[in-house]
Amino acid sequence: MSRSREISRRSKIAITAGVALALFGTGIGVAAAGGESAAPTVDCPVVGDKLPAVPASAQAEVSRNLALLNTQIEEANRRLATSQGEGGPNFVQNAILGPLKDKRAATIDRISIAIGRQGTRPQGLESLATCTLGTAGGGGAAEDPEAPAGEPPAEQQPPAAEQPDDQAPASGTISCPDVASQLPAVPAGARAEVDRNLALLDTQIAEANARLVSTVGQGGPNFVQNAILGPLEDKRFATINRIATAIGRIDARPVGLDALAPCTVS
Repeated sequence: MSRSREISRRSKIAITAGVALALFGTGIGVAAAGGESAAPTVDCPVVGDKLPAVPASAQAEVSRNLALLNTQIEEANRRLATSQGEGGPNFVQNAILGPLKDKRAATIDRISIAIGRQGTRPQGLESLATCTLGTAGGGGAAEDPEAPAGEPPAEQQPPAAEQPDDQAPASGTISCPDVASQLPAVPAGARAEVDRNLALLDTQIAEANARLVSTVGQGGPNFVQNAILGPLEDKRFATINRIATAIGRIDARPVGLDALAPCTVS
């Protein structure tokens, strides 16, 4: 009889110890999970509420570009989440915030140009291109793709997926199509603005080449495309667009120049 009670007592002790150990292990797991830090998010100024009334004929283009600003922020937030721990201390600025600023500047410029074709071109919007890092789960308000005083935006086409650039060299020289040789005769009234923007194209290439040298070894296999070639294309697109607009104010606007925006590394 006493032996039976002893076995029962030992069983209770074993069960109690097992439950305590399980609870202790669960507590450790919860504590560890609670200690994980979430990735920060991108915080960008809202562009839509800074726009004037948008002419009806510019509504669709403005709405598309406002939606694109949201897409760019979402892509940057995904890169923040998937690239934690990569690169050096300047990785986020060089690979995420810097390229995002360039993309936003080009997109905002397209919005200004679209409005300016039919009305007064808004000024000062370029200051809204710069974004910062917010706290985890924070971030600025999203753009409302419906432009001010506008009609519902045109159906959005999904942005083209970034092509892998596994073969992109870690260093090299930027090679871009020549724009000046593709221009028609430039009216005298547009010459100064065209020359300024042609010089800016040269500056952009020089800056991109400097980044190629200073960022060797940073990021993953797509770093050159995402952090240098992609932003350079956006800058060139906006600059070439300004050249075409300057000529078009006085003479026939040249078409097809946007095909000269992409560059390669050789």
